Amino acid sequence: MSLLDKVGNFKEADRVRELGHYPYFRVISSEQDTVVTMNGRRMLMMGSNSYLGLTNHPRVKEAAIAALRKYGSGCAGSRFLNGTLDIHIELEAQLAEFVGKDASLIFATGYQSNLGAIQSMVSRNEYIVTDKFDHASIIDGCRLSGGKMLRYNHNNMEDLARVMETIKGKNALIVVDGIFSMEGDISPVKEICEIAEKYGVSVMVDEAHSLGVMHHTGAGVAMEAGCTDRVELIMGTFSKSLASVGGFIAGSSKVMDYMKHNARPLIFSASLPPASAASVLEALKIMKEEPERIEKLWENTHYMAKNFKQMGYNTGLSCTPVIPLHVGGIDNAFKMWKLLDEEGVFINPVVPPAVPPNDTLIRTSFMATHTRDQLTEALEKFEKIGKRIGII
Repeated sequence: MSLLDKVGNFKEADRVRELGHYPYFRVISSEQDTVVTMNGRRMLMMGSNSYLGLTNHPRVKEAAIAALRKYGSGCAGSRFLNGTLDIHIELEAQLAEFVGKDASLIFATGYQSNLGAIQSMVSRNEYIVTDKFDHASIIDGCRLSGGKMLRYNHNNMEDLARVMETIKGKNALIVVDGIFSMEGDISPVKEICEIAEKYGVSVMVDEAHSLGVMHHTGAGVAMEAGCTDRVELIMGTFSKSLASVGGFIAGSSKVMDYMKHNARPLIFSASLPPASAASVLEALKIMKEEPERIEKLWENTHYMAKNFKQMGYNTGLSCTPVIPLHVGGIDNAFKMWKLLDEEGVFINPVVPPAVPPNDTLIRTSFMATHTRDQLTEALEKFEKIGKRIGII
């Protein structure tokens, strides 16, 4: 069997394309906003992670343009060598203050942030303990580290305690999502910290979907739980509420210095483009100046969750702007995506292997900038299609 045989044997995507139900790599030809343009059609965006609606903010765009003019389009090297700019240092200071830590370290992507943090902090013969619903970048960071990964049942503190008992006395890092990106529920960070302290291990919280969402400042789940000082590492991304691309890790100054010299995804990858750094700095300023954005985000979230439930949709354990609609088998997920697409509503179907075969999801997510008219229009179409398929 040759290396490329698996390529020729890969037929799944073609089968779905032939049915006209291929929902991935869709091409958008406009800004990422509450309404986008696809193939010349107006589409209500009900699947973006731009929770505060800042990706198209004039100040964010102007900040990126100004940085492009000053610094050029890139750094032509890694942070370790020629790729550290003063704007990177400024952003790291702002991010550390934002999440309540001494220091932070920025990476070119959120994915690399998790890889770099876990790989540098955990070695062979040490342990990473993860929630079974943790993001793929956390799982890949575990693999890169060479440490042994143990998993506990989703948000089940009894099972976490059981796992910790099996490695009592060993070095370990518990890594959890703040908000789970598909389910839309929240990690019980306070309880996790209590268990970690009992067993003398460290905690890392991935705040990718909780920055700009949780706590009145938008600082995330750890801050909301009052556990900032009890969490060793806080990770965040720029591609959601912070209107750009990239990511960071925050913690003590000593840990960040160690990571600078040991995180392979940082040392061996080009640094964050200056325009991206400037975008995040401006997004942070706007978030602080306009706390009403977070209030509006939650107003929209509660409105959609209430109406989905009243229609008869199963939204699972969601309690955040990520609201999954559990639609049963894979056929329902693809049908619902297709019919909503025809109605001008952009959503994200979630199918195996991301979820069990008989519990597929339509992942919806909402923004502070959605108007009530847009949400109401979308709800009418969700109700129409849900009844047509027989889900509600």
